Amino acid sequence: MTLLSTRGLTRHFAGIRAVDGVDFDLPEGEIRALIGPNGAGKTTFVSLLCGRIAPSAGTVAFDGRDISHLPAHRRINLGMAYTFQITSVFARLSVAENVGLAARRRLRGRAKVEAAVAAALARVGLEGRAGALAGDLAYGHQRLLEIAMGIVQAPRLLILDEPTQGLSDSEIAGFKALIRELAQSATILLIEHNMSVVMETAHRVTVLNFGQVLAEGTPEEIHADRAVQAACLGVG
Repeated sequence: MTLLSTRGLTRHFAGIRAVDGVDFDLPEGEIRALIGPNGAGKTTFVSLLCGRIAPSAGTVAFDGRDISHLPAHRRINLGMAYTFQITSVFARLSVAENVGLAARRRLRGRAKVEAAVAAALARVGLEGRAGALAGDLAYGHQRLLEIAMGIVQAPRLLILDEPTQGLSDSEIAGFKALIRELAQSATILLIEHNMSVVMETAHRVTVLNFGQVLAEGTPEEIHADRAVQAACLGVG
């Protein structure tokens, strides 16, 4: 079953097509990586999926429903959760309070919220930082906090934009394990520059270049694709 799809999805800014007629299908239960060179349109594409910006043309469908013109908060209510390249935590609230705000979107009752917060923080390895101010966390740990804020919403679709930025090698290894675990209950769209993360976690990979789909396939197929090598690695 296809959970998320786009048809002819387009967004232009001052005449520049950041996303240009993208057809995209994401089956339920899949880990899909979205890669491409800087300026390829990845973050604009994700912003269109999440409702942060409106399309110039084309459609976005979630679970068979056209959501092209739904605002972001209504897409969240349908079961989408996401993090972006620039962290959006509440710096003056504690780590637990940040996750608690996200938890209350779906849970009622203090005990249920506290249990869900504790579980989400444990899954991302921040259980020992629950009382710390979010703004005092290192950048990589703020990324993990955002993931916890997504997890606690129990989404059907979790979209992660550059989640491993700022993480140490050991934290990246833990993140790979986390993604595999999360995929048991959620569909995941992963925008990622770290190719070891892509190769070791994704079921399939979509490559964007100049706002269009350049290639799509398994990690092995994408790794061997000469057009992808030329676009992303400068080889060819």
